[in-house]
Amino acid sequence: MTKEKLTLSQLEQYLSKAAWILKGPVDASDFKVYIFPMLFFKRLSDVFDEEYKNALEESGGDEEYAALPEFHRFIIPKGCHWQDIRETTTNVGLAIEQALRGIEQANQEYLYGIFGDAQWSNKNKLPDRLLIDLVEHFSQYNLSNSNVDSDLLGNAYEYLIKHFADLTNKKAGEFYTPRSVVHLMGLILDPEEGESIYDPACGTGGMLLECVDHLKDDNKDYRTLRLYGQEKNLTSSSIARMNMFLHGIEDFQIVRGDTLREPAFFEADGLKTFDCVIANPPFSLKQWGADNWANDPFGRNIAGVPPDGNADMAWVQHMIKSMNTSGRMAVVLPHGALFRKGAEGRIREALIKDDLLEAVVGLGPNIFYGTQLAACVMIFKKQKAANQKEKVLFIDASEQVRVGRAQNFLEREHVDQIFLWYKEYQDVENHVKLANLDELAENDFNLNIPLYVEKIIEDNLPSVEEALEELKQAWDQSLRAEKKFKNILKKFINE
Repeated sequence: MTKEKLTLSQLEQYLSKAAWILKGPVDASDFKVYIFPMLFFKRLSDVFDEEYKNALEESGGDEEYAALPEFHRFIIPKGCHWQDIRETTTNVGLAIEQALRGIEQANQEYLYGIFGDAQWSNKNKLPDRLLIDLVEHFSQYNLSNSNVDSDLLGNAYEYLIKHFADLTNKKAGEFYTPRSVVHLMGLILDPEEGESIYDPACGTGGMLLECVDHLKDDNKDYRTLRLYGQEKNLTSSSIARMNMFLHGIEDFQIVRGDTLREPAFFEADGLKTFDCVIANPPFSLKQWGADNWANDPFGRNIAGVPPDGNADMAWVQHMIKSMNTSGRMAVVLPHGALFRKGAEGRIREALIKDDLLEAVVGLGPNIFYGTQLAACVMIFKKQKAANQKEKVLFIDASEQVRVGRAQNFLEREHVDQIFLWYKEYQDVENHVKLANLDELAENDFNLNIPLYVEKIIEDNLPSVEEALEELKQAWDQSLRAEKKFKNILKKFINE
């Protein structure tokens, strides 16, 4: 066990090596199902030991006192500690399974179901020898608070999420949104101390944590934030909860469930509302529950019923309904959501006429994992500023990328430029257009960005007068050259 605090580089290598141990019998797309629970299990055990040691010292060696629940954030039942697993040499998977279930049951309020449903006892996939190697690998570092900062552990965890996205590249965008895009959305929403943040498709929790980081960057008290998320995927929702704990976040609720069919958060008079709503929902989700939307019991069909084959506008309406009276929201969508006709077109028109849409940001292509499609960010507000009423800001940020071989990247300077355009809220030739309601109506409320941000092509061609003058000069030069040639030729013949 090392006594010096671990570095981010050490943690990243530590987690990458764990993935390599699993390589072979476990598909890369399933690494997260096993590695995240093991990391969290090790962290819980080490923190429990640290708390026990501190209480033991405080009590002068009273073991019964040190084991009292009030000295521990989470309880580790007898036989469910990491060391118990480390001492197991046969049926290791079964022992892990029983330990994880035991911890969940002992901490039902916070940890129930958090370790997911991985089949640890499947010896064909996870033989004892492999699991022993994995346990020994994770045992090399002490992950207690005195040895690793929660921020650092959280950042390493984020690295691992991205690492798996890189490895699988199979619809990885469903659980990992590029951090630069998330950062841009955090800047735009600008969450404040004491506010509530909600992500209805929270994946592994990255967007919620961005709002935390936003306050940290401004030296504000991030602990005053109240975080809420819902996620349909079991593994992703479990990872989101672990992610919160590993970042040291306490005031959060992450619920597993189908947001469009069964939203999780309520108040006395209907859906719970929030100060900030942020999401990157699954693009163009099919069979999402349109049949029930016409008579949605939660009143989310504020502008109409989206088509059964595309849930984009269902997510938008759910998020708008989830804003409080001064709420704001940012959502990542495919560009098609800006211009598709039919039911989606009618919904767009209604939302624009209600003056809820503040801005549309068109991002560059191929910056999301698993798709080369360009995406956009739509920003809505319940209460727009006086200078923004009946106007929509269009930002063409398609050129704000660093082009890579297999993927493009939205770098910090690109994010800063896009945010500056958003904050200034005025026309910028070739990049930004502030359109009024009449202009939107002229385009049948089609929000396709090129309709508004016209590219001025600089052809650098001279005027007619300049062209004639250049032609005259060229003609004169030609005559002089011809005269000189004739003189040389004449002289040559005479000789």
